Amino acid sequence: MSTSDCDAATALDRECPTIEGQREFQRIIARTSDVGGIPVARLLPHRQRRLIGAWCFLDHAGPARFEDDQPGLVVGPHPHICLQTFTWMIAGEVLHRDSLGYEQIIRPGQVNLMTAGKGISHIEETVPGCRELHAAQLWIALPYADRFTAPRFDHYPELPRFELGELSATLLVGSYAGQQAPTLSFSPLIGMDLQWRQKGQQRLELNPAFEYGILPLEGGLIVDGSPLAVDELAYLGLKREAVDLEFSGGGRALLIGGEPLDAEITIWWNFVAHSKADIERAQDDWHAGHDRFGEVADARGRRLQPPDIPWRREGKN
Repeated sequence: MSTSDCDAATALDRECPTIEGQREFQRIIARTSDVGGIPVARLLPHRQRRLIGAWCFLDHAGPARFEDDQPGLVVGPHPHICLQTFTWMIAGEVLHRDSLGYEQIIRPGQVNLMTAGKGISHIEETVPGCRELHAAQLWIALPYADRFTAPRFDHYPELPRFELGELSATLLVGSYAGQQAPTLSFSPLIGMDLQWRQKGQQRLELNPAFEYGILPLEGGLIVDGSPLAVDELAYLGLKREAVDLEFSGGGRALLIGGEPLDAEITIWWNFVAHSKADIERAQDDWHAGHDRFGEVADARGRRLQPPDIPWRREGKN
């Protein structure tokens, strides 16, 4: 960590300190994971930061290119509970198909949002002939009162696009600068794609009641005077009224934020829940083929299975 980053002792806090008049941020370095045959940079959850608002998972997939003999992305049938899956497509085309019967291709500039609630299963596959993929895949934890809401799927082909000084913005969820995204949410959130084409700088106004994170997806970025590389997430914390960005050349970044989720959640495999008991029940139901998760038709990939639950294995409840 650089001197302008929160240290390890501060990492679990929601407020980064101000030192010599400069507000610090927490730097989170991505780790590489494999999803459906595609290497991705995983930022959340992380040992230093599990949540940003209700955002509890963040993968940056790509940019990747596939040869003619490569299958591309193939994620077989798998379940979710108590969350929303949120896909922001930058390049390529991916097919979503779920146990409710929805089938939707997501294209660049669009958002797919699946609300799992009490239970759903789905697949994700690159469209045949697609030779590239670049996307951000996120999860949003549902509040306790909405954790078992009825599952649903929503597709957003049109989103608010506007200029923010030197930046071109696409509002993915929430509101900003008088704009309102149509995207369904169960807690106060923001998600915004920011692009720049040349050297410049821009101050972004922030809501002090939100905690924020910003992730460069392409090109370098300087955040409050400190360089941030692609696949380095800056956690900005609470009680910020603004953040200053500097950039050169072309690039883009993802800004996420929201009111802190005042609940303890457990994340295990593809499940998010407010109790370990709900995780155990969901895993048992998936193993048993319970109808809460339904069936996904015409899946190319195999049905995914979770590893043993660690606290069961250790005899802990």
